[in-house]
Amino acid sequence: MAPDECVEATLNRVGKHVVLGLPVAIGKPNTLVNAFVARAVADPNVRLTIVTALSLRVPRGRSDLERRFIEPFTRRVFGNYPELEYLRLIERQQLPANIEVLEFYMEPGAWLRNEHLQQHYLSSNYTHVARDALRRGLNVIAQLVAAPPADEAPGLLSLGSNADMTADLLPLIAARRAAGSSKPFALIGQVHRDLPFMYGDALVTADTFDFLVQDPGTTLFSPPNMPIPPTEHAIALNVSTLIRDGGTLQLGIGELGDGICYALQLRQKQPALYREVLESTGMLARHRRLIESEGGTAPFERGLYGCTEMLADGFLDLYRSGILKRRVYPSAKLQRLIDDGHIDERVSLHTLDALVEAGMSRMSFADFQEFREVGLFRDDVEYDRGVLITPDGQQLRATFSDPEQRAQIAQYCLGETLRNGVLADAGFFFGPKGFYTGLRELPAVQRKMFAMRGISFVNELYGHEWELKCAQRRYARFVNTTMMVTGLGAAVSDGLSDGRVVSGVGGQYNFVAMAHALPEARSILCLRSTRTADGVTSSNIVWSYGHCTVPRHLRDIVVTEYGIADLRGRTDREIVEALVGIMDARFHGAFVADAHRAGKLPKDWRIPDAARANTPQQLAKKFAPWREQGLFAELPFGTDFTADELVLSKALRSLQASTQSWPGRMRTLLDALLNGAPTPAIQPHLARMGLAQADSLSQALQRRLLATALRKVLQTG
Repeated sequence: MAPDECVEATLNRVGKHVVLGLPVAIGKPNTLVNAFVARAVADPNVRLTIVTALSLRVPRGRSDLERRFIEPFTRRVFGNYPELEYLRLIERQQLPANIEVLEFYMEPGAWLRNEHLQQHYLSSNYTHVARDALRRGLNVIAQLVAAPPADEAPGLLSLGSNADMTADLLPLIAARRAAGSSKPFALIGQVHRDLPFMYGDALVTADTFDFLVQDPGTTLFSPPNMPIPPTEHAIALNVSTLIRDGGTLQLGIGELGDGICYALQLRQKQPALYREVLESTGMLARHRRLIESEGGTAPFERGLYGCTEMLADGFLDLYRSGILKRRVYPSAKLQRLIDDGHIDERVSLHTLDALVEAGMSRMSFADFQEFREVGLFRDDVEYDRGVLITPDGQQLRATFSDPEQRAQIAQYCLGETLRNGVLADAGFFFGPKGFYTGLRELPAVQRKMFAMRGISFVNELYGHEWELKCAQRRYARFVNTTMMVTGLGAAVSDGLSDGRVVSGVGGQYNFVAMAHALPEARSILCLRSTRTADGVTSSNIVWSYGHCTVPRHLRDIVVTEYGIADLRGRTDREIVEALVGIMDARFHGAFVADAHRAGKLPKDWRIPDAARANTPQQLAKKFAPWREQGLFAELPFGTDFTADELVLSKALRSLQASTQSWPGRMRTLLDALLNGAPTPAIQPHLARMGLAQADSLSQALQRRLLATALRKVLQTG
């Protein structure tokens, strides 16, 4: 079915008021969505409401120099990715009155000045979006799906990158239909040839969909790995010490997530060197007690399990490094026995003995189903009213208390090894092109260990699977980023004090709440200690702020490049003292003065000497010897940028930083005029930018400005 035909069929089914639910990030069927938008633009009688999040745009430069850099790159990497027409209309303020776009999570910082998206932001926990979309009259769901590979059973499809919302909505829709609801609904899949075929809740039958559309061979959106700045490497190194062996990990996309994966790999592969880095930078001495109680520095023997809102490409790197290796099974009873070291994956009489020692003497039908699913019992063993029936017809009482009975069950009913274990549960995935290729190329048996789940499973504990989730999510470390932290521990992650939305709460509150609900779990919020805008540097740890994402009573662990602040269970004075210890020393004075005025610190309290050393210069000095040895590289996992483009990107960043203030712009311009004549070494870089020759005065100035920045980059390496 062609997109236009699908739109017509959908309108015939649901009417001319379409409330269209679209997945987060890459799961959107862009060509189909554009057909819906085109129809609504052409016909004012069609009302189109789009409910979605993280609508993706191909990067575009703001200045001529940026465009010269980015456009050849986007043509190569993003190929024929179809831009979303509704975003183009929103950008140009041309969205007609009969179309509205509601996002519950926006591209961070991209839409601060856009009235439509600011007015139509839907503030909701990720786990509540399905509920809220239905309340708003959701009547169409459309998303990309993956066709089965040749070795998979016919008649199946996969939700691929996005089980998150759809898997939660499918049973609600089915229940409505079963109850005889007359409200029409349409579920549409667009089959994409490059979308990895994933399992877990993503596995569905083709007849789940009312309409199927073929993708015309477009490119999946694939952002490149970006350079990891030194600040993120320092934050990541701190975080890596808090991850406990045998535990659970939640990570996000971006430089910080990559940095954490790199630090964990260093801990795994070169533990002596890892510990030496921690000692030389002072991190180990400063946080030894917290590291020993909550994390560790030794390699991962039991490994980690990923329970993560988004499956980032770093999880594949952790898998390949032997870190992501803690399998979890859909049985709370067996999971606890495995994690406590009483049993392993091999099934034997010892497994039954361990169950008895754990207090299980009799098995219900629900227990039997659970045990058979994970491989404790053979597939051809049946259960009937308290009796196990073996393949040859023997009947054995389903009780474990009698040693003789257990031995018979072990002889005739048990499987050989546990099965259906997974290494990661995730709601959606998103990442560079190599990540999608890596998932596609995994053998099915390995790909099944990366299970795509409904977001209600990943992001919360509530429901009938509470006991299972608690067993699986042992020693959970939920790592997220925030923009600011206030003096008493509240986090500002998604918005500004004037009400404008930067991004959205997404699942951050979900994971913070879960960290407080789960035994031995911790929420870790990470932030740079400072930010710079228009040449002015400000602290990200502030006394107070007029917006809050995570309230102070849910404070936990906060990490900056300067260290770790454990705020859980701390008094207000202790919180202030801990935050002083991880903030940039340039901002101590004002922060402490505010604390004194509020009566939160004694008047004679003094800033510790260790905290006074929290400066960018001291931090760079601590890491310099290790960077010289090749550690903490900018791109440890590679990138889609060419070597030439990496040099140019550094030069452009340097040029941008040097021109943020008026005096800086004047100095840079003077330097370019006096010293900006291109040298032979710089000429190839200028050619890549289309500036081998200058055709105008403006281009001549651009050549000199860029040549000056390139010269500095090439000199410093």
